[in-house]
Amino acid sequence: MAKTESSFKNMVLSLSLISLVASACLGFVYEFTKEPIELSNLNKKVNAIKLVVPDFNNNPYDERFRLATGEGDSLDVYPARKDDVIVGYAVNTYTNKGFSGNINLMAGFKPDGSIINITVLEHKETPGLGTKMSDPGFKDQFNEKNPGSFKLKVKKDGGEVDAITAATISSRAFCDAVQRAYNTLQKGGSK
Repeated sequence: MAKTESSFKNMVLSLSLISLVASACLGFVYEFTKEPIELSNLNKKVNAIKLVVPDFNNNPYDERFRLATGEGDSLDVYPARKDDVIVGYAVNTYTNKGFSGNINLMAGFKPDGSIINITVLEHKETPGLGTKMSDPGFKDQFNEKNPGSFKLKVKKDGGEVDAITAATISSRAFCDAVQRAYNTLQKGGSK
């Protein structure tokens, strides 16, 4: 086989061919993994809903609705029903005030606004410090509390929440996300 001459035209042609093959492979991998990733994210949300509201016999994911937060965005609300009676609401909430950025939570509320349970969906907090927001010792202090009368702030800021040692910023962010969910649910009313 003859050796190709190294010219600008041949280099551009070779680079273009390599780029075309690489992009086709990347597109194939994206299409191949898109559906399993979406299914995994859906299962993660459905499992989170089960963790934060009492037993239900409807499909909260199919009955979800969005409520405006009043801050230019909205939150997904998943109503949980048992025999057509609302037993709770799961609210997919977030805050961008975490030490390392966004924190996404699923917060469960009773129809009267009391917190049932909270689970952390996603965060990038410091391992060993901010990650303790997922520990029962921290997040369970919110259970059965109504943010209408319970100050969702850390004690350092005049609230009633025991902050995670050495992770006050993460604790404040957690409280902010829960407060956002509560405020949105109260403003939007139940459906």
